[in-house]
Amino acid sequence: MTDQAVDTSGPAKAAGTEEPSGAAPPQFFGRDRELKALRADIERAGLDTLAGRKAARARVLLIAGRPGSGRTALAGELTRRLLAADDHPDGLFHARLTEPGGAPVPTERTARELLDQLGVTGPPGADGDELSEMVRKELAGRRALLLLDDAADAEQVDPLLPDNPDCLVVATSGGPLTGIPGVRPCTIGGLDAGSAVRLLARIIGEVRITVDPRTAETLAEECGGLPGALVMVGGWLAAHPMASVADVTKQLRELPDDTEQSTGSRPLARAFRLAHDSLPPTAARILRLLALAPAGLADAHTASALAGCSVSAAQTTLDDFVALGLLHTNGADQPQYEVPGCLAPLLRALLEARDRPAEIQLARARMLERTVRLLQSCRAVTEPEGSPARRKLAGLPRSLRFPSPEAAAEWLRIRRPALLASARIAVEDGELDTLARRLVAALVRALAVHRGTEAAAPELYGLHGLVLAVAERRELPRERAAALLNLADLDARTGRTREALARYRAALDAGRAAKDPYATGRAMESVGGAYAELGDFQRASDWYGRALAQRLTQGERADEARLYGRLGAVHTYAGRYGEALRNWRAAAAGYRRLGDVPAQARALSEAARVQEYAGRPHESLHTCQEAVEWARRAGDVRLQAALELRLADTLDRLGDPAAAGLHRGLADRLLDQEGAACEIRSTATEN
Repeated sequence: MTDQAVDTSGPAKAAGTEEPSGAAPPQFFGRDRELKALRADIERAGLDTLAGRKAARARVLLIAGRPGSGRTALAGELTRRLLAADDHPDGLFHARLTEPGGAPVPTERTARELLDQLGVTGPPGADGDELSEMVRKELAGRRALLLLDDAADAEQVDPLLPDNPDCLVVATSGGPLTGIPGVRPCTIGGLDAGSAVRLLARIIGEVRITVDPRTAETLAEECGGLPGALVMVGGWLAAHPMASVADVTKQLRELPDDTEQSTGSRPLARAFRLAHDSLPPTAARILRLLALAPAGLADAHTASALAGCSVSAAQTTLDDFVALGLLHTNGADQPQYEVPGCLAPLLRALLEARDRPAEIQLARARMLERTVRLLQSCRAVTEPEGSPARRKLAGLPRSLRFPSPEAAAEWLRIRRPALLASARIAVEDGELDTLARRLVAALVRALAVHRGTEAAAPELYGLHGLVLAVAERRELPRERAAALLNLADLDARTGRTREALARYRAALDAGRAAKDPYATGRAMESVGGAYAELGDFQRASDWYGRALAQRLTQGERADEARLYGRLGAVHTYAGRYGEALRNWRAAAAGYRRLGDVPAQARALSEAARVQEYAGRPHESLHTCQEAVEWARRAGDVRLQAALELRLADTLDRLGDPAAAGLHRGLADRLLDQEGAACEIRSTATEN
């Protein structure tokens, strides 16, 4: 949770304001003493060094302060100076540890964010312990900086600390991190009077400060020296050019204190109330509704949907909020806005006090519905021209359409954290389950088409988990079965076979409860696959047999042929060659009836392999020759070459080396031809 507001009026920067992501860092005001002390702490010998031992872990510098004090900006300035000095050439890795609503971010999510920055994909479904261990392993050989912002407690920080003294961790928090040895805290309060007045002058100009410098100092004192409060008051003065510093000081003094706030936080709350209450009613309502923005991140569409206004009007209002110090922005072509962490609880409290619950729920539903439509548009733009999806896309308002697949992919990349947060919010709400299911489904499809199922697997795992939560809450067995199957598939893909098996069994129960033949058949087949992976071929063949029996009753020929093949494989592994051969022959016959020549050739090749294992080389030779002919008809050159090599091996065992040599030569020529054809196709594609 970020504690600063943004100064967008020019290149200067207050100690306690934070620049947009990716922007050039502006000048930083104040905090010279704190920066000097922090640099000295880095150089100071630790207890391990004094004892003659090499430190086992990275050193932790803690910057502690109340919301609005500028702790995040100070940490950012420190890390910028360290990077500029080339003290840590492997770069900066940054994560925030608290949600805008105040809830701690789970370690699993924080670790994934850091792994993404490190260029590593954590396995889907991995827990926080496994992922944090991966983070530590990746940082073990680096000289890097790790900035952990707004830690709620030591338990969030400790698992992420690199086992490497060449790394440095800079953490920010509202208080001490008791439990982490060697933490060096730097507690900050408000800015000194000189820096606070310079900040005001930078925002509103020198003239109004020069004519009444004493009042400017008094105003800084009324703001408690908190940069967050000073920036909002400065924004108010900039928006009211005829008002004097004395005017705003008087208004601040007349505002009642919020007794629910701590004494040190009251100046920030009063500055926020001044800024909010001076807004037109429509703009003030939009500002309050931004408390609903997922992960505190909004764009023009988010604000438009929340407030029920046009996208252009929402964009203008958001830019006005930035000028007033009420929002951050990344300044990109597709701008994204962030609610400062110090303001998030104030916004939420004001929203609950001023707006009716039904209106809040309606605004949230509008926002989620808009998100669903944008995700559908994001996916549809990748479809071919003239397809049903593109025709439907053409009927949407222009503001909901993307000009190209590349623009849609970029929007998805920028908004991914907010989109994932939207899905979590929709599910946690409990009253919008239908909308939540639509949102998750649209997000799954968009991620799959733009990032690919492999790259997006960690996000997909979490989304399927959300679907499962809704299905269990609403007692929807069909959806529960689908979610369990998807989760189990991802578990199986990452080697967690026993976890996958448990989920496949649960999916089977859900499919039976829903009377869904597809889900039950799929689950039984997957249970068989899990047992096969575990080496329990008896149970695998039993479950494959159950799945086959169901397919036979339903006349699903393609599934029947595939299951005969799976039965053939597990019987082969178990050494039951007679059963294996019967099933591979049945699979080949099934593919022949379907007209699937390549699959028929592969099934016959497996039958030939079983005959060879069973010590029947003459039969294997005959079956292999049959498979070669079908592979030739299918145009599968690689399979044909592999079968020619198998024929050569069989002929060698039968005592005919001359014929074996002929088949090996033919296999080599086939592979050479395939390689040349691939090279020609590659050249043609490049040209």
